[in-house]
Amino acid sequence: MDLVKQGDAFAAFWQERHLCTLSTARPGDPPHVVPVGATLDLRTGVARVITSGTSVKARLVGEEGALVSLCQVDGRRWSTLEGRAVLRTGAEEVADAERRYAARYKPPRPNPARVVLEIQVTRVLGNV
Repeated sequence: MDLVKQGDAFAAFWQERHLCTLSTARPGDPPHVVPVGATLDLRTGVARVITSGTSVKARLVGEEGALVSLCQVDGRRWSTLEGRAVLRTGAEEVADAERRYAARYKPPRPNPARVVLEIQVTRVLGNV
């Protein structure tokens, strides 16, 4: 999904420093919702979240992937990205996600168990 067509305000909102919430499904339980830092590639429609491979969110996404929601809010402005997340463990994929994260937030602390949740955005909701 090419998110460039969402407009300049949408693009700026996803470049500003905001924390997000990531929601993943837990079988038979309420959704697992946690605060995360996230990046968004407008051209490819891919959002990325770096995390430890032992985290609950990484386990819920797992090898088969999972449907997730990624949301950020700033006052009346908000944006939710929905899509399928997949777990990426390759060194180049992790390094790329770390560079993107550092550009939006700050360099992440070292974590040899780091993985990337890569979300292919299929739906955008919001008021930006």
